[in-house]
Amino acid sequence: MIAVDVRKLSLLFLRVRSFLRNQHNVEIVVGDPDDPHLQVGIADSVLICNTYHEFSNPRGMLDHTFSALRPGGRLVVVDREPQAADHDHEIPIAAVENELRRRGFDVLTREASFIDRPGDEVWWLLVARKPPDSRRDGPDGS
Repeated sequence: MIAVDVRKLSLLFLRVRSFLRNQHNVEIVVGDPDDPHLQVGIADSVLICNTYHEFSNPRGMLDHTFSALRPGGRLVVVDREPQAADHDHEIPIAAVENELRRRGFDVLTREASFIDRPGDEVWWLLVARKPPDSRRDGPDGS
């Protein structure tokens, strides 16, 4: 398992928890806001949870994610749907779905109300796949 975050403190807590649980299969990577520093073709799956709305360059992050995934690899994105109060920490599912398709991902699952509890925020979920026959690095096949 590879864990990437730009916040070193979050990764330190993960390292401590992994050590205390005697879990030695966690590789920790300090990413940059525009680069997760993942090797090409290293991942079978990537989870982006409650983070996509924070990306200053979502296209760049999707490019890195696409490259890091093996052909047929899955990408799962979970985030919050915009509410009236705080639009800085939310993003519409349609915007992310469009970016995933533009990047070359096949969208497999779309749940607009993945978590929807009365009086709470609505969370959505997208599951996408890097095409199994994909050997390309760029969205245009280059």
